[in-house]
Formats: sequence, C-alpha cells, structure tokens
Amino acid sequence: MKRKNFLRSIGLAGIAGIVPGKSSGASALSFPHPGADCVLIPSETAGPFPVDLSGEGEFFRTDITEGKPGLPLTLILTIVNVNDNCAPIANSRVDVWHCDKDGYYSGFTNSGYLGTINNVGETFCRGIQMTDANGKVTFTSIYPGWYPGRVQHIHFQVFIGATLQATSQLAFPDSINDEVNLTGLYAAHGINPTTNTGDGIFNSPPGDLEYELSAVTGNTKDGYTAELTVGISAPVGTAISNFEPETGGQFTLAQNAPNPASDLISIPFTLTNASQVLIALYDLNAQKIAELYSADLPSGTHAAEIALAPYKLAPGNYLYELQCVNAFGTHRQCKVMTIQ
Repeated sequence: MKRKNFLRSIGLAGIAGIVPGKSSGASALSFPHPGADCVLIPSETAGPFPVDLSGEGEFFRTDITEGKPGLPLTLILTIVNVNDNCAPIANSRVDVWHCDKDGYYSGFTNSGYLGTINNVGETFCRGIQMTDANGKVTFTSIYPGWYPGRVQHIHFQVFIGATLQATSQLAFPDSINDEVNLTGLYAAHGINPTTNTGDGIFNSPPGDLEYELSAVTGNTKDGYTAELTVGISAPVGTAISNFEPETGGQFTLAQNAPNPASDLISIPFTLTNASQVLIALYDLNAQKIAELYSADLPSGTHAAEIALAPYKLAPGNYLYELQCVNAFGTHRQCKVMTIQ
C-alpha cells in the first residue's frame, strides 16, 4: 500500500485552495452542545460501511479528505473517562469515517442520487488518530452529505488497547445542515428531508441526541469546526500501551523494551514465514520520522536492536510499525512507544 497520504498537507489552509466556498454565510455561527459533557456516549450502530484500517500505518493521519471536494470541516473529539471524574484518556485510538458531500462512502459500492458508484478500494473520509495528553484528536475533513433516511453524521469508534470501548455517531445542528445543503457544492442534492429528531439512529431511544449533537462554529465561506466530548467507561487510570490490528497470521509483534525508553531498545517479533521486515517510526500525526530497521529474515523469533539517540526524539508517545512482506502479502502492525 502506498504511503501517499503521509505526504498530504495538514490543515484547513491546504484545503482552501481546492475547496471553493460560498460567501452567503460569512458571519460565524456557534451552536454549543446543549447537554452535560461528562456522560457515557450512547452506543450506536457502526452502520453498513465500517472498514478496519488499523493495520495500515498510513491511515493514522490528520487530513482524511484525499482531495474530496466539500466545505472544510475540522472535527475535534475529546475522549474522557466517566469512571474517573471525566479525566481525559491519553493514547486511546479513535477511528472515524463518513460519507462524501454526495452521500457516498469509500470502500463499498453504494447507491444514491447520482446512481450506483463503486468505491471499493477507496479510503476517502476515513482516518485514525491516537488521543493526546488532553484526550483530544483533531481531523481535517469535509462536511458530510446525506442519503435517504439519515441526517448528516459522522461515525466513530474508540479503542483502548485491542478493546473496542465505544461505537457511536456525531450529529450536527439541523440549521447548519440546511445552510450547508444550500451551498453550491451541495445544492444539487438539496435539503435533506430527515432531521435529527426524525433520524431513527439519533432518536432511538429519545434523548440520545443530546449527547451526540456536536458544538459547531463557522460558516459556509470558511468552513466549520465540530466538537464533541465522548465519555467512555474505562478503569481508573486507563492508558493504552499497544493496539492489535490484524496481522494476517504472519507475525506477532511485542512491546519494545524498555518502555518508556531513552536510547537503546529491543523490539521482539516472531515470523511465521520467511519475510522482508521493515520497522518505521511515526509521530501521532502519522508523519514518518525514520526507518529504524530493515532485514530479510527466516521464520522464527527475532529482536531488532535499535539506538534512538541519533533521532533526537522529544519526550512523548510515538508509533512504531512493523511491515512484513512475504509470499502471503504485506501485513502491518503498530504499537505505541513512549520516550522519556
């Protein structure tokens, strides 16, 4: 899989040049979350279009647009622990996905007002991040469109380690949806007849919407920012040390030792078959820092011995990814490394 997404520019400035906006909504609007922040997020269906991309390091990214046109949207989710006085949870994994401006999802063949479109193999409007010390992740995307029966929304899942902690969805104020749907990029589809209270997901049971409705600021000229606090139920003092995506049965990857680390580390792993192995290091915005290790190895147990001092890493959390290439394909897995 190509790593072109690591090279994409991050932030709204990079999108502004390719995503035109309308000037009719120049004044900034703010719609705050009406409910309490420290509540357990309601559980919702993952829907028919989830795709697990956690084994692919390139999808740990901030910008998830992949060039799709639409009004710029900055999405900010804050993950907190309702069992620990709503303390933020650092280093939890957050997966998000949503449809494009016309109501079509990547990864599937889906039908809509433009007919049937095959997006199998596409990955637009999907991404993963690890929460920072304040429990936050920030994604750069586009305001999603709509399809029959659903109001505009964003799907997300929260993982601690390999454990799925929450599956839910984020809603936008109806008035903002209507405003967006009248702009040039969205007007061909028109106003969505479904509202938040008429949506069978957000209004079942009644009251869930209060905790899934995002706080939105912005306008149709400059784009929007949507924020939501996501409460999950986790053990007190929870912190992630690793996460375990699918490796195709081709290898197992252990935690680096020591962890936290300062210089010399060992990364143990076991290969099922002879493979070409590459270990790379990334920051939490999926920016590649360095290739730490490369070797052609037989099956069996191995350990990569690596000196980190040459990379002058600041204290904090990083991702290291092992890529295994052999006759059975290419498989990847990431873990979190802490530098002290």
